[in-house]
Amino acid sequence: MQDTNQDHRLALVTGATGAIGKAIAMEITRQPGYRVVLLCRNPQKADQAVSEIIERTGNRQVSFETVDVSSKASVEAVAERLRDPVHNNAAITPRKRQETAEGIELQLATNVLAYFWMIQAFSEHLRAAAPSRVVNVASYWAGGLDLDDLEFKSRPYDNDAAYRQSKQANRMLTVAFARRLAGLGISVNACHPGDVSSNLSNNLGFGGHESPAEGARTPAWLATDDTGQRETGKYFEHMQMQRCRFGEDSAGVEALYQACLGY
Repeated sequence: MQDTNQDHRLALVTGATGAIGKAIAMEITRQPGYRVVLLCRNPQKADQAVSEIIERTGNRQVSFETVDVSSKASVEAVAERLRDPVHNNAAITPRKRQETAEGIELQLATNVLAYFWMIQAFSEHLRAAAPSRVVNVASYWAGGLDLDDLEFKSRPYDNDAAYRQSKQANRMLTVAFARRLAGLGISVNACHPGDVSSNLSNNLGFGGHESPAEGARTPAWLATDDTGQRETGKYFEHMQMQRCRFGEDSAGVEALYQACLGY
């Protein structure tokens, strides 16, 4: 999301202490005229990331806010604090089923509901700052969404299955919000970031052949290039628009949106 009503356009980046998230924040910070706020759970890691980004880019318009995106209350609190007109990148892949303090399965809360809550919480900020945009980091590794068992209460928990489900949900919710925000000057797009070795990919049993900077290229491009404002409700890989069969399932998109409203 970008605030074009100030001297610097504002970009909020979640998950910005991770390999890809920090690289995304770094790339956006390198673009002229951007002020970047990292939204992070751990203030010590966030402070280190801010210092590194400033040192490497020379742009001192970088700061952080502490937020637990798996908590709706925490997301709403940071939106209230900022009062500004996000780049949604936060994701985890715990190997065992875990729940948040509110009793929500952790991957659903962090990888899906966090995106949902962030867009909801910042919708008025985005409207005030239009033209503005949301970039959801999804994945080509997506599928297996079970609307009747989003939290793996009935089926055995598998972190790979939960991750693939969450990335399908990201792509579908991108379409749901793009439709709802159409005509307000707010674009909502999703992308696959790249194959980077990270805690997330390692937990899934994968490595990664791309550097964090390579993985950040498409998300940062969508956040700063005119394409990311002109297009909405679309899915991108390697800076190219791709067909998304999940987003074409209009009934499923709406059912998922309604399910997320229940949290």
